Amino acid sequence: MRFRFLLPALLLVAPLLAQSRVFRVDNNHTVIGFKASTLLFDVPGRFTRFKADIQGDPATLEGARVRIDIDARSINTANGKRDEHLRSDDFFDAAKYPKITFTSKEVRRDGDRVIVRGSLAMHGVTRDLELPFMAAEGMNGADVRTWSYRATLPLGRLDYGVGADSVAAKISLKRQVELDLLLVGFFEAAPAKAPVVKRSGAGSRK
Repeated sequence: MRFRFLLPALLLVAPLLAQSRVFRVDNNHTVIGFKASTLLFDVPGRFTRFKADIQGDPATLEGARVRIDIDARSINTANGKRDEHLRSDDFFDAAKYPKITFTSKEVRRDGDRVIVRGSLAMHGVTRDLELPFMAAEGMNGADVRTWSYRATLPLGRLDYGVGADSVAAKISLKRQVELDLLLVGFFEAAPAKAPVVKRSGAGSRK
């Protein structure tokens, strides 16, 4: 008799459990970008190599988690000499700090926005950061359901010591850098976990 009452409950819970998804990034449209400003002009740029690990229910995002690892050496401002200078110890010191990492602590919806609170580790400094993403969902040109999340916000580079010892930066580079993040991709079912095989100890006997 107990199973007769458990069955309806399981039928209600199963779809909720099935909603957890893995976000597969569309690298053709995703941008990890920024804009730095000098006294004379703006310098737009982006990081071309990164890895995003995003999991959760695309409908509610309850319990979602986000981790983005960026290769600091992949910085690209369309100027080779400037990029080498940015990789040097005057700025990112990419040889010593090759990764920039954002790890979420909380993800919540606020209307059309998705607020991701977490920590950003860069140039040997870790600070809390809140990313306010605008969320959109629709069909792309290939008729595949696609999600996008865009956030633009100022970031104080000196909070992370980036360019703090550069004479050129002290003269002309403004302290705030504008982040421009666009995550585009598809939610897929999480891969099934491999079964755990228990092995008997070396000294066991039948």
